[in-house]
Amino acid sequence: MKNWWMLTKKADFEHISKQFGIDPAVARVIRNRDVISDEEIDMYLNGTLDNLGDMSLMKDADKALHLIAEAINAGKNIRIVGDYDVDGICSIYILYKGLTALGGIITYDIPDRIGDGYGINDRIVEKAHDEGVNMIITCDNGITAIEQANLAKSLGMDFIVTDHHDVHYEEKDGVREYSVPDALAVVDAWQEDCLYPYKDMCGAGLVYRLMERLFTILGKNVLWEKIKDGLVEIAAIATIADVVKLQGENRVIVKEGLKRIRKTKNVGLRNLIEAKGIDINRFKAVNVAFGIGPCLNASGRLESAMLGLDLLLEEDENKAADLATKIVELNNERRAIQDMVQERAIEEASSREMINDKILVIYVPGAHESVCGLAAGKVRERFYKPTIILTDGADGNLKGSARSIEAYNIFEGLVEVGNLLLKFGGHPAAAGMSLKKENLDAFRKALNDNCNLSDEDMIERVNIDLQLPLGYVSVKLIEDLELLEPCGMGNEKPCFADRNLKILSYSAMGRDGQYARMVLSNEKGHRMTAVCFNDCEGLRKAYDAGEIVSVIFYPEINEYRGTKNLQINVKEYRIEKQ
Repeated sequence: MKNWWMLTKKADFEHISKQFGIDPAVARVIRNRDVISDEEIDMYLNGTLDNLGDMSLMKDADKALHLIAEAINAGKNIRIVGDYDVDGICSIYILYKGLTALGGIITYDIPDRIGDGYGINDRIVEKAHDEGVNMIITCDNGITAIEQANLAKSLGMDFIVTDHHDVHYEEKDGVREYSVPDALAVVDAWQEDCLYPYKDMCGAGLVYRLMERLFTILGKNVLWEKIKDGLVEIAAIATIADVVKLQGENRVIVKEGLKRIRKTKNVGLRNLIEAKGIDINRFKAVNVAFGIGPCLNASGRLESAMLGLDLLLEEDENKAADLATKIVELNNERRAIQDMVQERAIEEASSREMINDKILVIYVPGAHESVCGLAAGKVRERFYKPTIILTDGADGNLKGSARSIEAYNIFEGLVEVGNLLLKFGGHPAAAGMSLKKENLDAFRKALNDNCNLSDEDMIERVNIDLQLPLGYVSVKLIEDLELLEPCGMGNEKPCFADRNLKILSYSAMGRDGQYARMVLSNEKGHRMTAVCFNDCEGLRKAYDAGEIVSVIFYPEINEYRGTKNLQINVKEYRIEKQ
């Protein structure tokens, strides 16, 4: 059972409704997202790229940009080093397009997921030196590259970090001691002494803002206006795919980026959208989350992230179409591999030995390490427990990825057992690590011994924005709900609920009859068509038995053959005792 939780945050909803011309129900949803003051609500509803914060407040930002500008003017060779996921690919793209537009001599490199692992390493630094590089700029990685910064310095290269991951620390006697690379500049908002108020940008969002600032410093505002549309759309893709909070500046970047994607001039992106069968005129955040993002990620998972970057940079229609087709095929292959790994992991997690663990540490021998994080996410959803899936790395050690639940900071958990790990990094919700195989059992035991998760923490909570009687659902309400888009992490699609409903009719949908279409009626006799795409067996039994149900839903308009009708999409349901 999931814990249904009615949000009851207070505000003057009538004032908000009149002030901004929105339905009071929508005003409640906005307040539930912790958007409180009139200024914040106006930014939420109407914010544009002109309303983003002052990047001069970002620690080392101006210092890094002046150094980069000097390197460009001096004709120095600059190497960008990113990561092999969507955020890394997009970060490199934005830096490359921005710095080349300013006349920079720019090259880029991406670690191989299997051969190199996450982040810049000694091999990449030495390769850059051998190829005559004068400056290395990291993006979407680098905050833990202490040894690599020292190596670059010893080889006479400038080293600049741009990253958005947590700063590494060690805890001694209850005091955290943070460590950052000895680079010429370290740009990461999570540094303790960084004054920039908005911390949650992904790597691509950060470098987009840095490029904007650089062009301003250099007085190249006209040039920036020519290229910014093509960069903000890529930053939007990364922001959605990297699952950072869609609040504040992230929300503005995504909102503005999606508008531009619908008219994109990026040949590669347009071909990928077509290859996925997505209507570009109706392109939404969900199309990135479940379409474009996984495809770009698949290039780095199964072959090389360079494929994804090549696609975004490609200007030839035929070559872009071929690349897009190949990347979609790689994603299909990735999906099949992931299904195999997560099935094995679920079987292991269900075993008698592991069933009582609060943190699942699952070793899947021979698995493709690139899908461990995705499979861990699915296992976490199934059991609602922090999950780590490990497999054999190319170096003989174990490599793995973690996905966590709301109540458990997996990064801090790894810090506590850092003595058992070779390398680790990440966020509160996701992380990666490597360890010696002989430490596996000790690692699993230590994580579980240290965790203080309660039984209640491990019941998934479904937040309900408000109880909304079926009779309140209208076209105007649904139109106003569109103002909440883009929805995602931190700005979740709203959930409404109604109680004590009768199922007046029930018909199965789907190839195997696994979905349902119903007519529901509440106590006041208001009727509404409802669809459900989850496990519908309980609803069918409730209909057959004449039982009463309560539902969590989202209202929508169903358009079929030119006819529009109101309906609700049932996300969760309960059979009520009579």
